[in-house]
Amino acid sequence: VQLQASGGGLVQAGGSLRLSCAASGRTLSNYVMGWFRQAPGKEREFVAAVRWSAGSTYYTDSVKGRFTISRDRTKNMVYLLLSSLKPEDTAVYYCAAAPRLIASMMRVPSSYDGWGQGTQVTVSS
Repeated sequence: VQLQASGGGLVQAGGSLRLSCAASGRTLSNYVMGWFRQAPGKEREFVAAVRWSAGSTYYTDSVKGRFTISRDRTKNMVYLLLSSLKPEDTAVYYCAAAPRLIASMMRVPSSYDGWGQGTQVTVSS
C-alpha cells in the first residue's frame, strides 16, 4: 500500500490542523490505519489508529479528547484532526498501514508495513 500524507504546518498553541493521508495500491478492508509522530531526538510514537472496515478508533492517552482519527472509505483517505494543540505536539506526523492488527500491536511501529513520507506539525507557544 502506498501512502501520501499532507496537511501539516505552523499553528499557534490552542489551534487546529487536519492531516490527510491518501492510500492507494490495494484493498484496505482488513487494514488498520495509524498515525505516528516523531519529535527531534525522540522515538516514533503511536498517536491514533482506526480499523478500516469497522471504524473502531484507538488513541494514545496524551491526545484523547483533542485528536480525532477518521476515514473515508469512498475516497481511500484517512484523516487526523488535531485540536487544542500544544507545543509538545510538535513533530513529524506519519500515516501507516497494517493488515489484520490486534489492538495490543497497534502502538508498535514495526507492526506496520506501509508508511507515508511524513508531514511536519509545528506548534508555537
